Amino acid sequence: MSGKIYIGVDLGGTNIKVGICDEDGKLLKTFEGPTGAEHGAEFVLERIAEYCRFIVAESDYEWDQVAGIGAGIAGFMDIPEGFVKLSVNLNWKDVPVKKTLEQKLGKTVTIDNDANVAALGEAWSGAGAGIPNLVCYTLGTGVGGGIVIHGNIYQGFSGMAGELGHMSVVPDLEAIQCNCGQRGCLETVSSATGIVRMAKDAVERGDKTSLTMIQSIEAKDVFDAAKAGDEVALRIVNRAAYYIGRSMAAVAVVMNPQRFIIGGGVSKAGEILFTPIREFFHKYTPEHARDGVDIVPATLGNDAGIVGAAGLNLPRK
Repeated sequence: MSGKIYIGVDLGGTNIKVGICDEDGKLLKTFEGPTGAEHGAEFVLERIAEYCRFIVAESDYEWDQVAGIGAGIAGFMDIPEGFVKLSVNLNWKDVPVKKTLEQKLGKTVTIDNDANVAALGEAWSGAGAGIPNLVCYTLGTGVGGGIVIHGNIYQGFSGMAGELGHMSVVPDLEAIQCNCGQRGCLETVSSATGIVRMAKDAVERGDKTSLTMIQSIEAKDVFDAAKAGDEVALRIVNRAAYYIGRSMAAVAVVMNPQRFIIGGGVSKAGEILFTPIREFFHKYTPEHARDGVDIVPATLGNDAGIVGAAGLNLPRK
């Protein structure tokens, strides 16, 4: 088949997902295989190279049609140089991903943070298609984020732009310490981990809630209880939504995006979460910064990282 193709790699601690996208961001083919992180960085990078070549060989395309390869990785990195400075999931420190993969594959390789590439994926062919300026929240074990301006990921001075989960939003008297070392981060209250923590605290206090009947509480249990009318669960969900809405209000007056996209496992809760987020955003955002702005769920699901990684090598606008 004719035309350029782009390969996206979603590198996780357990599995590597690889996909082929066309020039319009359509995901054409995917493959998933084990990471083998316990064998070290060189082993994992060789495995990525093998998976990239394999997926093209199994497709209707030729290797010469590959216009670039992108990789989304959880961790801190030097994006221009293509170094992973630190990835806890992979136990990596100062790994030259770009240089190594380019030598193995003979193609341009670009890396970025996993939350950034998920945002780019949604912007390219997901819930943000056709929207040039947007912000994506990823609500999972933690809270990630990505900022897209004129269709491009905004990385900031040192690649730390879009770390929405580490906005300090909780007042000092209510704040707890975040894994990043700061206190009061959005991640401590609006991630799955934060929601479960608040639920366990409520049970330990003796609050009257159906959650006391659950041996090992998960975030989904809290949302299900809230949907069933459990007042304690509703209070927890509204608190998580409150801080997301307040953080969006702050983002809105700084960069004035047209759309906020919310993805990640927590977003699957649906309107029990989205409705209060929209209400709090509307309440705390100045009129001219909120007019025409919408808050929508992500649409690419688990494929957002692959699609966004593939999009890292699109011609810059």
